[in-house]
Amino acid sequence: MEAEDKYGVPRHLSMTFEISEAEFTMLRASRKNGRNHDITMFIFDDRSCRDLAVIAKHMFPPGAYRAPSGAANPGESIEDGAHREAMEETGLEIELDRFILVIHVLFTCGEESESWRSFIFTAFRKGGVLGQHDFVEISETKWVSVEELQGGIRKTLLDSGMGLFAYRVALHDATFKAIDGDCRKRSLT
Repeated sequence: MEAEDKYGVPRHLSMTFEISEAEFTMLRASRKNGRNHDITMFIFDDRSCRDLAVIAKHMFPPGAYRAPSGAANPGESIEDGAHREAMEETGLEIELDRFILVIHVLFTCGEESESWRSFIFTAFRKGGVLGQHDFVEISETKWVSVEELQGGIRKTLLDSGMGLFAYRVALHDATFKAIDGDCRKRSLT
């Protein structure tokens, strides 16, 4: 994969999450053009790695945010998809930093299941002003601290009872574990 050559070889994790029928229907609807992946970006405001961009979608409960993500279009590289999705969801031009993780997840709903992959990158704001360009999908963007995302926002996501939010919490947790100290250490060099 070209992204591995430029941004490092990611760690691979496997997870399984039970999701509701409504969530399963939404997941299946997102599989246009055979899509079964997302590119998730942890976009830091600067090299101090204190604040990162998060998004909320219209159907999210109040206080629920997550790292921005989206799919590469057919024929589009993961790298190009990440840049396009970052601009659409956050209004930011980004500099990809590291390819952190590939999470292979099996979403189940009773006897049915769907396989999915999340490609996770760290990135830094290169330009732009935080604010979504895709108003149909995204209702809000904002900067939050890592502590806010892993504190009150994490609790809101888990308290929702939604399996897809539980997955996003696990994705956030795995990412912060993978980059623990690395981002700040790299910013000092």
